[in-house]
Amino acid sequence: MNVTRTELHGGHGERRPGRRRIGGAVGVVALSAMLAACSSSTSSNTTTSGGSSNKSPILIGASLSLSGDFSADGQAFQKGYKLWAANVNSHGGLLGRQVKLDIVNDNSDPAQVVTSYQKLINLDHVNLVVGPYSTLLTVPSAKIVHRYGYAMIEGAGGGPLAFAQGLNNVFDVSAPVANALVPWAKWVASLPTSTRPKTAAYPTSNDPFTAPQVVIAQKLLQAAGVKTVYSNVFPAEVTDFTPIANAVVKSGAQAVFLGSVDVPTVSAFIHAFAQQHYNPKVFVATAGPDQGTAFVNAVGASNTGGVGVPNTWYPGVKNAASQAMVAEYIKAYGGNASGVNADVAEAWSVGQVLDQAVTHNHSLDNAKIISYLHSGVTLTSVQGPVKFNSLGQNTAATIYGFQWVNRVFTQVVPAGDPGTTQAPLYPKPNWGA
Repeated sequence: MNVTRTELHGGHGERRPGRRRIGGAVGVVALSAMLAACSSSTSSNTTTSGGSSNKSPILIGASLSLSGDFSADGQAFQKGYKLWAANVNSHGGLLGRQVKLDIVNDNSDPAQVVTSYQKLINLDHVNLVVGPYSTLLTVPSAKIVHRYGYAMIEGAGGGPLAFAQGLNNVFDVSAPVANALVPWAKWVASLPTSTRPKTAAYPTSNDPFTAPQVVIAQKLLQAAGVKTVYSNVFPAEVTDFTPIANAVVKSGAQAVFLGSVDVPTVSAFIHAFAQQHYNPKVFVATAGPDQGTAFVNAVGASNTGGVGVPNTWYPGVKNAASQAMVAEYIKAYGGNASGVNADVAEAWSVGQVLDQAVTHNHSLDNAKIISYLHSGVTLTSVQGPVKFNSLGQNTAATIYGFQWVNRVFTQVVPAGDPGTTQAPLYPKPNWGA
């Protein structure tokens, strides 16, 4: 069966925008008008000094998806920001001042996120801001924050559209997403011809976070002789994935690369595949399996074996700062290392980069922060090195392939990399194993 890929259009972000509730946007127009009346082209906070004479808390604003479609990720980001702030404050604060977070809920709504940052800047008078969750929300919020001269350091807005606006104030501490599936695709292509999957399926959400990754993986595998037997872009607003999953099952593809935007999407496909006893040799999703306990609870621990995902971080990374962060997370929220959501590391990394920029400049001046981050300096984070290009992308980030192995989230690709402890499970164990 060969299904032609439909044309991509609309939508952008790490999580599905189509089912987003819009109740949070009620009154946006009226509130925006009020905010505009008290705003100016730049905020007085963009030149606030970090001098020792001012011991008031440093107020850092963020709009997060604490409800709506992205709520699981937004709440994980909130934990990451809060853990970072608590860590900074326990070590004397920033510039000798305590950090105070001002987090508002955008309800996973692109219209609401604009109003949220207007409120944070014009009414709450925050000194600094950090990014929301998803490219979908980063695109409009970076634009509004730029209007007021603020830097926006973020960790989950790596889609191409976030950098296509020509803004100088957006900086993503995580890896650009377009090539995220390349390590997995190259590994599959490297398998001996006799054992390599002969066919592959590429279902993906109509979302530029997922689509660029899947398109590149498909090209690499087709060049390696892996025949495409199913390729389809489904609408972002889909809520019933059963017909799509059934079409993949019918194709009989030996490898599946799923363009997923959240845990529910991956869970729906896995349960549909398990119900029909369809066991592809390779199953890799663009997002979802990296969400720790949330993923395990959704799919069932016995269905995690061999499920793959790309990312720049995992809880077992040999990074002292990361290990300390994981320990602090477990102390605060319980569980184990494999249950730590990758969003936590992204949010913590945002705080780390902001800390280094402020400390270097001895100032909260946003213009100085923006200039410093564009200077080519290499910074550190729990996800690894951070170095921004002219667009604000982290060119120092390395993407790896991860897999659930014996119910532990494990780095397996590239094979032979110092961080890998074993080869990928191949073929993937049957569902329920």
